[in-house]
Amino acid sequence: MNLAIEVPTFMMPGMLLDFTIYGGMRHTRFPRAIRMLPFLGDAHCSTMEFGKRSKLISPVESRLGLILINTGPGKGKTTAALGTAFRAAGNGMRVLVLQFLKGSWHYGELDSAEALSREDGFTYVIRQMGRGFVKVGGAETDPEDLRMVEAAWAEAAEAIRSGEWDLIVLDEINYAIGYKMLDPEVVAAVLREKPEMLHVILTGRNAHPTLVELADTVTEMREVKHAYQKGILAQRGIEF
Repeated sequence: MNLAIEVPTFMMPGMLLDFTIYGGMRHTRFPRAIRMLPFLGDAHCSTMEFGKRSKLISPVESRLGLILINTGPGKGKTTAALGTAFRAAGNGMRVLVLQFLKGSWHYGELDSAEALSREDGFTYVIRQMGRGFVKVGGAETDPEDLRMVEAAWAEAAEAIRSGEWDLIVLDEINYAIGYKMLDPEVVAAVLREKPEMLHVILTGRNAHPTLVELADTVTEMREVKHAYQKGILAQRGIEF
């Protein structure tokens, strides 16, 4: 016998929900949340059929810490990561953002994180670990920048292993790797050993293939057009 499960029309595979199963004239409501199975396909249908071979996946099985990468030449890599961090904090998760190269400018997200952290029940910490610029190109790379990147990674690795955080954002770490200031294999080794439920987001252009292979979700931002092409400078609240 097939069973129909009633779900909201906006459900997507992987989301959690309470559901009611209808069978003939009887129905049973399950108070526990389950994961929508990936093979369900169309996210817009309101009822879905499960046959005899269907398997229901428990909430424990459906929860897993992810490795995500925001890369590509387009705008929005850090912005998307901060948005995810904001969402996570709203869900009561402990959030740490480590900005590998930023440091000389004051960005609006610093004030937002500070204000949010003053509210009871929210843990949203942003730490700037750089000077805001680096010199690249072999011998021209400033030793102080190398030292700061190494210190930033040491703190990041400790935070990843600590179990004290639910989401860690490694902002602009891809640049540090691309500038040969940080070994991608060292980063990958720590990510492979991360706590099972910890989410980690890495941002920056030119994500290293080793990390792309390791990641669960990789998004590439593509620039279609940008305001600077019309001579418009960076805007407060949009770029910083």
